[in-house]
Amino acid sequence: MGGERAAAVQRFEWVDVARGIGIVAVVIGHVWSRGLPHTLTYSFHMPLFFLLSGYLFRPKPVVAFARSQIVWQGLSYCAFLALLVIVDTLIEGSRGGRGIFHTWPADIGRLAFGGSKLRGPFTVFWFLPCLIVARILFNALAARFPDPLAYAWGIIAPITLVVAYVIGRATDMSPLGLLTVPMALFLLWAGAALNVLGWRKWMIWVLAPLSIAGLFLFPTLNMKAGDYGWPILSMAGAIATSLLIFRASDLWATVLKPFSGLGKASLVIMYLHVPVIHYLSYLPRPIILVLATAIPLVAYYLLNLTRPTRAIFLGQPR
Repeated sequence: MGGERAAAVQRFEWVDVARGIGIVAVVIGHVWSRGLPHTLTYSFHMPLFFLLSGYLFRPKPVVAFARSQIVWQGLSYCAFLALLVIVDTLIEGSRGGRGIFHTWPADIGRLAFGGSKLRGPFTVFWFLPCLIVARILFNALAARFPDPLAYAWGIIAPITLVVAYVIGRATDMSPLGLLTVPMALFLLWAGAALNVLGWRKWMIWVLAPLSIAGLFLFPTLNMKAGDYGWPILSMAGAIATSLLIFRASDLWATVLKPFSGLGKASLVIMYLHVPVIHYLSYLPRPIILVLATAIPLVAYYLLNLTRPTRAIFLGQPR
């Protein structure tokens, strides 16, 4: 039993390590808005989170799961959005300016639209609504077709991929980040399928060159705007890099343990790192990187102290 518990801890440890690496990549990509750090991180960082969510996914009762996602994750989204509107208004007001949202009640429409209407310190708020909707759809499909390697998914997955590229080319308008849902759904399926397949030794010989090409040769991704780089190739590179990170996190979880704490706080870091970057943009970039990681990390631990803040901001009712 002790060995089984240790193995379970190790499995959870690698998940948090992988999330931690992913969220550091997200922060780096926003601190350096151009150049090699931006290019490298934008080649894989958002697909990693959707893949990991699919990799860990287990089918749940459809209605109960949808309700839980909308209520608790939706509450977290609204709480952070409201908090940042207040913070932005106070900070810009102290500088003698006006907050991004200052024409009320007209701005209520922009906030409700979300997604592509949210920029500046709010730019990452497309991610969670997109993930919520994609997970609800994936769970509904998985309830009917639980095996991600089943024949039905051989039809569903390519259709979602084609739809993602078509609408991504057609527009960058994205209410609540829903433009990205088809690609997110495909990545959730890919993560679930790869979990069933498991790791094979031969994979390194396929994934390593594909990852290198994705990092250095293929165009990068901007999932918020529905820009997926070169069709198939850029996303294949992102998947390859993400899987290699998963493998490294599993093999070297002990060595990479410092990333585990960041992984646990990844949602809060996702919400709060861009505001830190936005308001402290006058500082040197390495310092901004540290602060944009550390300040949200401290916020996570503070929010985790009480049951109401865990429920409202972290989406954890228990």
